[in-house]
Amino acid sequence: MARVAGSVRVAAAQFAVGEDQGANLAAVLRAIDEAAASDAELVVLPEFCNHLSWYRDRAHALREACRPGGPFLAAVAQAAAGHRMFVKLHVTLATEGAVPDRDDGMRITAASLLFGPDGVLLGRADKQTLMGSENDHLDPADTAGPVIDTALGRLGMYSCMEGVVNEVCRGLALRGAQVLLNSLNSFALDEASLHIPVRAAENKVWVVAANKIGPLIPDDHLATVSAGLGVPPEALHGAGESQIVRPDGTVVARAPRTREAVVVADIEPAAADDKQRPDGTDLFAARRPWLYGPIASEPRPPAPFPAERAASVTVAVLRSAGQDEAALDEAVGLVARAAAAGARLIVLPELFLWPDGVVPGDAPDPSSLMAAAVDALAGALRGTDALVACTLPEAGVHTGLLIGADGPVLRVPQLHSSARHSGWAVEKPAPPLTHDTSWGRVALVVGDDALHPETFRLAALAGADTVAVCHTGAEPWEHTLGLPERSAENRINVVAAGHGQGAIHALPENFGLWQSREGGFTGRISHPLTTPAAGPLTLAAVHPDQAARRLVSRRTDLVDGRPWRLAGALIAPDPGAPAVPDSGPRTT
Repeated sequence: MARVAGSVRVAAAQFAVGEDQGANLAAVLRAIDEAAASDAELVVLPEFCNHLSWYRDRAHALREACRPGGPFLAAVAQAAAGHRMFVKLHVTLATEGAVPDRDDGMRITAASLLFGPDGVLLGRADKQTLMGSENDHLDPADTAGPVIDTALGRLGMYSCMEGVVNEVCRGLALRGAQVLLNSLNSFALDEASLHIPVRAAENKVWVVAANKIGPLIPDDHLATVSAGLGVPPEALHGAGESQIVRPDGTVVARAPRTREAVVVADIEPAAADDKQRPDGTDLFAARRPWLYGPIASEPRPPAPFPAERAASVTVAVLRSAGQDEAALDEAVGLVARAAAAGARLIVLPELFLWPDGVVPGDAPDPSSLMAAAVDALAGALRGTDALVACTLPEAGVHTGLLIGADGPVLRVPQLHSSARHSGWAVEKPAPPLTHDTSWGRVALVVGDDALHPETFRLAALAGADTVAVCHTGAEPWEHTLGLPERSAENRINVVAAGHGQGAIHALPENFGLWQSREGGFTGRISHPLTTPAAGPLTLAAVHPDQAARRLVSRRTDLVDGRPWRLAGALIAPDPGAPAVPDSGPRTT
């Protein structure tokens, strides 16, 4: 394979891991050799390379864990040095240290380790968000993982469940990582289709991700677990599809679902330093760290919802095509149709009166037009308890409105700046983002606020079960990856409308790993049920009551289980100087 000028060749390897550490080490070394044969300068290996992540008890986990300087790690270090390449390995690692509620004087962590081309350990990142039974026998990280400056670029490491939530990858990217290295141990198809590529796109970084194939459960338990869950044994195999992803979310190399493989691609790490969107907005400079305090704070219950959330509610997405007064007449007619069809929440594209979503300089006086629009939309809802979400210019601010038959019930300004709406955003204080209806708690997301995962996390922390999003995406990932991911990682329904875009992302009942399922296992764990907008009016059901179910696995809550103690980079005024220091390199 010819090398692309000015690039770095990287590899992602997938293989099966069992309970025989000798066989597992042989698979690791085989993958390193194959990557080296393709002239890769870096290879990423799957999660838990030393042993299946299934242990009988903590003593078993401790026996099987690697030790600093032990033979397993020494062999990998030697292979890295022999091929003069970087190797990202993931193992269970035992080190001395006191842990609360543990009495053995040891820490057992799920550890990402980066070996350099001289075989020296350059950095270690312990897993911050443990999944399910990992919590029984392993210990979570007590420091954030490092960003490691290498000859290849600035590298950050994470693993599996840390990529199902946004905070870990966000923190690494804010601290300067150009390439994120992800090791997985997952049978979920959502990983390859959603969680892996969205972390690249939302942070504008490269991602190199390696998953497993083969059984993830010991042979003597596989049949029992399969029968208990009502799924075929092969559904409990690693989902493969290891991949290398560009900063725009495009997958440039992907391994097959079920076969051992090493995939390679040439990447340009420096491309991740460009955080500009098509309109010139710097994605990271537009963030509002002072708004994100709740994300880095100890979880606490939101205000209680005063009623019982509905099991199912009809919602609507509108796509109008007119301009100014013509667009208003069209929107009012569609809103009336949607309400008559039983829609309780109706979402219009942002700045729906203007087809490109930007108010032209010669537009009618926004204040008078806005007042007329609000009155007309409210009138279209008469005799119903439906609400319509839209955005309009109000007093020089791009403002989202949730309107009922009696007028606006919620106003939310755009909180994040953007070049296309220059000067239209407010910075602080943050207004209430939610409104309680008879069927659920609705949050409103305005324009380019939809680009930032922190916005939706704040809505989830406020107890929202449904989010109305008025936003027209400028890059494909924003609607194809971004909004489905916000639904998946927060357990919220998302109803999104944009000019020529839109979809309804409803929470599924078949959510989480360890549960019995009716109708068979699809391989998806948290991906929403998506209804793309088609034509001027699209109706579908969302499920507000499902938002209460946030346990993706036992003891792993998608929202309250976020690594809030180590999320200092998200709220630091200067992302280059995070409030919580990273762990720095560690030696074995």
